[in-house]
Amino acid sequence: MTLGQNSEGRDLKVRYLYLALLMVLGLLALSIRLYRLQITQGEEYAAKSVDNFVKKIRITADRGMIKDRRGEILVDNRPSFDLFVTPAFCQNCLDEVLPRLAAYLGWDEAQLEHAKEQVRIAKRIGPFQPTLLRVDLTRDELDPLNAHKLELPGVDIFHVPHRNYRKGPMMGHLLGYMNEVTQEELGRLNGEGADYSLGDYIGRRGVERFFEQRLRGVDGVRKEVVNARGEPIPGLSELISGEEEVATRPGENVILSIDWRLQEAAEQAFPGVAGALVALDVKTGFLLAIVSRPSFDPNLLSGRVSAAQLSAMLKDPLQPMVFRPTAQHYSPGSTFKPVTMLAALKSGAFGPQSSVTCTGGYRLGPRTWRCMHMHGLVHTRDALKVSCDTFFYRLGDALGLDPIAQMGKAFGLGSPTGIDVVAEVPGIMPSSEYHNARTPGGYTKGMALNSAIGQGDDNLTPLQLALVYATIANGGTLYQPQAVRRIESTQGTIQEFQPKIVRNLDLPAEHRRIVVDALTAVVNEPGGTAYRIRNKQITIAGKTGTAQVARIGTVRIKKDRLDYWQRDHAWFASFAPAEDPEIAVVVLNEHGGMGGSEAAPAAANVIQKYFDLKNADATAEVAQPLKNVRSDPVPPPPATQAVAPRSEAAVRPMSPKAQLKLAEETQAAPR
Repeated sequence: MTLGQNSEGRDLKVRYLYLALLMVLGLLALSIRLYRLQITQGEEYAAKSVDNFVKKIRITADRGMIKDRRGEILVDNRPSFDLFVTPAFCQNCLDEVLPRLAAYLGWDEAQLEHAKEQVRIAKRIGPFQPTLLRVDLTRDELDPLNAHKLELPGVDIFHVPHRNYRKGPMMGHLLGYMNEVTQEELGRLNGEGADYSLGDYIGRRGVERFFEQRLRGVDGVRKEVVNARGEPIPGLSELISGEEEVATRPGENVILSIDWRLQEAAEQAFPGVAGALVALDVKTGFLLAIVSRPSFDPNLLSGRVSAAQLSAMLKDPLQPMVFRPTAQHYSPGSTFKPVTMLAALKSGAFGPQSSVTCTGGYRLGPRTWRCMHMHGLVHTRDALKVSCDTFFYRLGDALGLDPIAQMGKAFGLGSPTGIDVVAEVPGIMPSSEYHNARTPGGYTKGMALNSAIGQGDDNLTPLQLALVYATIANGGTLYQPQAVRRIESTQGTIQEFQPKIVRNLDLPAEHRRIVVDALTAVVNEPGGTAYRIRNKQITIAGKTGTAQVARIGTVRIKKDRLDYWQRDHAWFASFAPAEDPEIAVVVLNEHGGMGGSEAAPAAANVIQKYFDLKNADATAEVAQPLKNVRSDPVPPPPATQAVAPRSEAAVRPMSPKAQLKLAEETQAAPR
């Protein structure tokens, strides 16, 4: 009995010992866990706990403005009410909150699924960051959202600045537009040190893209104390210690070389459904006006453009997304003839007294190349004045193709111009080597005849042709075209862009004089193909061009009897005043017909407007200095710049797929 009792007592003591040991081990484990939570990982969990009741609100910086050379605002920012969702505070977001939003805003199934996908992505990469779901809420959309706010936890409506393109579709390609940054871009850009968030907008095309980092500015941050539903708790936000608001820094302003007054005149003067107009300062290479028709409205593409609207633009046969001055090339027709004439003069085989008898065509082998008229005996000067194809067929036959190609390449044809804010194609300046490599059967003599009059495989952009005439006008200096004059901040000018010389051509003064004299006769003497636009006050020098786009027979059919797509392109290339040129203007009226009637008047109007504005500004400066208008200082002599190797790669009319790629902006990286 006694022995049994002693045994039970000992067992009880052992049990107490084990129990005490377990308690000690439990306390030890708890202590270790507490140490890890409070000491080792204390800062991490403290930050997470703060995230549960402190919400970071991004304050969007004002994007820099885009102005014309005189300071007129072309692009600025407008107020917008945008819809955001913060996933961490959005309870039952996918199953309840987003379907309610869809009902209030009239979303279809595709829009709802897109919103859900945006929230899923945001939940992975930044659950406490507000994610943009909808821009530009209307008053009719705001009312139900405010009325049902308690049913929409984690949903916020913020006042956000959005882009405002004041001139609508005018200069849409050059200015560019903005749309939402993709997830792929988000990872790449942030990996390069940028600070984009899901739902942010980024510049696409033109100035908006190229100067994205300078226009964008730096966003600020504000922090608020919120409850479990993400709603601000009044009076507590100022109690957050060490959490000061980070101020925004506005973006820089981009000042174009374009004069809006001249641009507006050019837009109004352009006569056709499709085409381009380019006006250049011949002494600097800066753009003064540039038109691409048809265009698009950047306000639409930067806002709530529907898939149907975008599809319609991309399928439009007139290709409104293509920037015709640089991203499409064309046969230049007779506007190319000054290049052929300069090549002939350089060869020494032809001079100002050279002549050809035009009987309405030129025979080479079994084929006859047709001329528009029977001009009779034609000398060098009159060959340009009346645009005699027969004379230039003779030059092409005598010279062969390569001397013409060499002269064209000296003017930059067949190579990109170097304009950096928009995409461009190099065009084609064919040579015998080009045809031997690309044309079945290789080079033949007749190809030189076609090239001599700007047909065949000759292809160039309107901007390239403007540079050719600007180079002739200024005596042989080929400039790199530029569209931006300077960058400014609220403190003043940050960067001034100076003229850039690509090369100085070996252009003898006598050869230039012969060509300029002939181009002046085109406009100012009876019989000239542009005589109808002569101006008593301004001596315009220029050349008409009618570029064939479809094979025609021996009898020329009137434009009105042809289908639009079979009509010739109408060209006019010019500069003024002929005595001391200041401005070069090129007009391309696609499928417009004759250059003298369907392109030259528009160029004449732009030239007249340029000098009217110049005189008005000079008078205003004498009478009273302009207020709040910047005038460009006279630039110092530019430095010569090397050019990239030429490319003879053929660039054909753009397919819908190529248009889409261009619309997504594959041009030079932004700076």
